[in-house]
Amino acid sequence: MHSRGTGDILNIILSGLSIVAIYKAASGPRMAAIAGAIGGITAAVAMVGFKEGLTGADVSYFDNDGLTPLMHAAKFGYADVIKALLEAGAPWNALSPANQSAGDFAMDAGHQEAFEVLLNAATQVELILGTIARETKNNGDCEGAYLDDRSSAMQQYSGYKASELKECVLIAHDLYLSRRGGALQAVREKYKQHKAAMMAWEKPLMEAHKAVCSGGGSILNVGFGMGLVDTAIQQYGPAKHTIVEAHPEVYERMLRTGWGEKDNVKIIFGRWQDVLSQLESYDGIFFDIYGEYYEDLSEFHQHLPKLLKAGGIYSYFNGLCGGNAFFHVVYCHLVSLEPENLGYSTQLIPLPVKECLAEEVWQGVRHKYWQLDTYYLPVCQSIHDSE
Repeated sequence: MHSRGTGDILNIILSGLSIVAIYKAASGPRMAAIAGAIGGITAAVAMVGFKEGLTGADVSYFDNDGLTPLMHAAKFGYADVIKALLEAGAPWNALSPANQSAGDFAMDAGHQEAFEVLLNAATQVELILGTIARETKNNGDCEGAYLDDRSSAMQQYSGYKASELKECVLIAHDLYLSRRGGALQAVREKYKQHKAAMMAWEKPLMEAHKAVCSGGGSILNVGFGMGLVDTAIQQYGPAKHTIVEAHPEVYERMLRTGWGEKDNVKIIFGRWQDVLSQLESYDGIFFDIYGEYYEDLSEFHQHLPKLLKAGGIYSYFNGLCGGNAFFHVVYCHLVSLEPENLGYSTQLIPLPVKECLAEEVWQGVRHKYWQLDTYYLPVCQSIHDSE
């Protein structure tokens, strides 16, 4: 139950935003000045009402349409109101019934300033949370909290009950850490036709990624999966092609299908974190570990200076938050920041994938892990090499 203050202040903010929109639509400096004045008052009301808590208002209040004040401000594109709400603690990642965040509303309406305010705020929040998560992980502990966090995040997009997801995470956790082959079969039996790992629609993407490694030389791929990217890489005839794979059944399939017999292929079985001492320096690197998260990708990036040769190129499967356009933009931005701090530039090349994602592609699959029209292929190289 929300207080009367919540409704009162929300109505004031929405009324102010509506008036701002009307005056913005009118022409002339006088109208623009009036819009600015009303917008300033609206921002002040938002700041006082929410940040100072004078009315007991709830900054995360959802109206009857399932929208928050931040979403309304984003729809109108009033950046000052957005700043006030964010400073008051409004969650940037709240979702409407249509699975849209405030950032999505700003993007769809073309409000660039509002979009940038939300993007910067989201990036700062996620950087802080990422730092806390890494410190917590380094300080030991926390398998229970880790599983709870993961199942909670997965539930947001998958539709599974938390208990089912936790069981799935536990099975995958056992498989990945103790390499118990039977666990993978258990996952397949329980969730077959419901969750996609790597599907055929990704083949064009893997073909595009292979071009990153077209210079030949020595290539490293972390994560074999269905072998799409490695098959594509082989077309260029690299001098040396190293593949790191941790899952026992995938590793066995690689051997059965002749990958271990190729003259230029070296297979290293194990988690990449455990086999770092066996890795060399490479001209091209591709990273795609199914089931890993942003934190894992971030951890891998810390080793780029040692693994990537001067003049080399690095890429990874960019599937983070593939179910929401703004969330995906946020994580594209986040992931590119860390290589930048290490001296690498990241170029995101847009690839249209809408035509590859006909409805039949997802038939029988509950978790549509990619629902966007464009895939952004990352190409990372030393800042000195890209100049």
